[in-house]
Amino acid sequence: MLIEKKPAICGICPGGCAVEVTLEGGRLVKVEPRRGAPYANLCVRGRYAPEIVYSPHRLKTPLIRTGERGEGKFRAASWDEALDLAVQKMQEIKEKYGPQAMLSHSGRGAFEQSMVDFCNAGDFVANKLLLPFGSPNIASTGSLCFVSYGILAPMANFGLPGTWLNPDLENSNLIIVWGTNPVTDSPPVFFKRIARAQKNKTRVIAVDQMRCDIARRANQWVGVRPGTDGALILGLINVVINEKLYDWEFVDNWTLGFSELSDYVREFTPEKVESITRVPAETITALAREIAQTEGVSLRTYTGLEYTNSGVQNIRALYILWALTGNLDVPGGLGITPLPRRPSQKKFEAPAGVLPIGAEKYPLFYELTGCAHYLEFPRAVLEGKPYPVRGLIINGSSTLTSYPQPKIFEEAYRSLEFMLVIDIVMTRDALFADIVLPSATYYEIDSYQRYPDYVRLRKRVIEPVGQSKNCVMIMAELANRLGYGHLYAQSEKEVIENAFAGNPGLLEALQNSPDGVKLPPAEHCYKKYETGMLRKDCRPGFPTPSGKLEITSSLMARHGYDALPVYSEPVEGPLQNPDLYGEFPLIMNTGARIQSTFRSQHLNVPGLLKLQDKPYVLINPADAAERGIMDGDRVAVSTRRGSVCFYARVTEDVLPGQVEVNMGGGNPTQAEAWRRANVNELTDFENRDPVSGFPVFKALLCQVKKAGEEDSSAKN
Repeated sequence: MLIEKKPAICGICPGGCAVEVTLEGGRLVKVEPRRGAPYANLCVRGRYAPEIVYSPHRLKTPLIRTGERGEGKFRAASWDEALDLAVQKMQEIKEKYGPQAMLSHSGRGAFEQSMVDFCNAGDFVANKLLLPFGSPNIASTGSLCFVSYGILAPMANFGLPGTWLNPDLENSNLIIVWGTNPVTDSPPVFFKRIARAQKNKTRVIAVDQMRCDIARRANQWVGVRPGTDGALILGLINVVINEKLYDWEFVDNWTLGFSELSDYVREFTPEKVESITRVPAETITALAREIAQTEGVSLRTYTGLEYTNSGVQNIRALYILWALTGNLDVPGGLGITPLPRRPSQKKFEAPAGVLPIGAEKYPLFYELTGCAHYLEFPRAVLEGKPYPVRGLIINGSSTLTSYPQPKIFEEAYRSLEFMLVIDIVMTRDALFADIVLPSATYYEIDSYQRYPDYVRLRKRVIEPVGQSKNCVMIMAELANRLGYGHLYAQSEKEVIENAFAGNPGLLEALQNSPDGVKLPPAEHCYKKYETGMLRKDCRPGFPTPSGKLEITSSLMARHGYDALPVYSEPVEGPLQNPDLYGEFPLIMNTGARIQSTFRSQHLNVPGLLKLQDKPYVLINPADAAERGIMDGDRVAVSTRRGSVCFYARVTEDVLPGQVEVNMGGGNPTQAEAWRRANVNELTDFENRDPVSGFPVFKALLCQVKKAGEEDSSAKN
């Protein structure tokens, strides 16, 4: 049998690590990191690519439902039958209720580079198939991820997207990693850079509710009570202002609202903040001084601050702290790096006359993303608010393992007149669908991948398994039948040509270079706000209405939110709800990634399950001893919304009084222990950040007890 080796791109994460694949008779049998390739040796999942590609759980043919929704009974169908039926149902809903009664949701499975570039919505991932159909209801995982950190907070402060704010790690004298664990990023772009800087004697401080990988590697770990980062940041600002450690020239010339902020933070003394966050007052004072008095302090943060009752405001405060201390767009600080505009094949216009669901409740979210908010989907289906939604398309997303209280979403799915799911495996969502379409993995398609410093083509390694198809081509086929196929590329070749239409020379170079093409390094210049490099009119300043960094944000105020970065105590917390705290005395945090999976993906892959075969609740030894819990015990984690069983991991990596619960369980193809452990049965559908609408995943109350026989029927 013919055995061949060739370079490829890892098809497991959208980062597309460079790897070498071994083919045996045209079948993918092995994946290894290529020497010198960025991130490849960190991609644990890529090593098990053959298990993923050829998993017995792979969807291989279109399916049409024959049983009740959720029952999981389907029959095989041809692509023509399935697509024709889908379009028929969509048209029926349009004629009966109007086009706005159709809604789509895109998730991580739609993060393939060409799909992201094609969608190019405000949140970078929402599928636009329904806009030409006449519906404004395009939603995505942006309804609970990235948008707070990446769009709302930085736009309110600077008028810039968060993707423009990047740490100048190589020139830093101090690196603060706040609320994120870079080794689990996808791809882990920043991890190697931070590790290299630390090896060169740069000091690293990690601020996190648990001692994660980066916190263990850091020179100092600052442990904080989940949900109280905002108070800690305001306490740091209090010290900086009271001790006059701020950059007075920047404050005088480039900020709006400093006086109001000074008044507001007076109450956030280190002693007061210690009582809120459990961070010692002397640690707060020392950290504030170190950030303000060190030249070149960079910041790496991500989505860890989003999932609290003041998530957007907390992130705003963190960015403001960096600006006040003179660490914005300076050597070694938090740089401002304008990114080239992503290509877009056609411009899709939102239909006039009707707003997407959630637009009135979360107006800033809508203004900056143009998308529907999926947390409002159940109300639209079950209550007809603001109008009825009767049809749904889910592309590459496991909503029932991602959104809070999935039973509410299941009830909505049962009430739909039509539901279509596009995915690689049978998710729990797919069990409720009328039609399920099989999507191909990255190994089975031709595409391209953009990295921070170079670009390369992603060439097909194997033919699509079964009848699976590139999800971009699936959208094109639906668009053809709906009458606007001209808006979509009709082949993978055309997708690639469109992506590089503005630079055909680069495409030619890529076609002749299997290792990709290095992009010219960006010119290093700092304090771009002084030179007019940030504004379209080329005038100095920031692209905000005032032209300044808006500590008091006019954008926030215009939509009725606090203009200052106001902190809100978690509504389900020991200070705000002491009676509930008496019944549920542990603070529950959930959502931290583990290295062997990504959210709910790959929990059916034997090789990866060897790394962690069951879901854990991480609990401090003191709390475990108080409850008679030993490491490895099966335990019941309960909130006022229900109880779910996990396995105890007794560790000092979490502080006393709080726990970290693994997420991702709940899909039918997963290993049994994971399948029965959906942590979102314990989270709260109604408890949200009022600005972003994001669920509060990191500041809820729970109890943990040894599981008994009565827990065998616990909610799963």
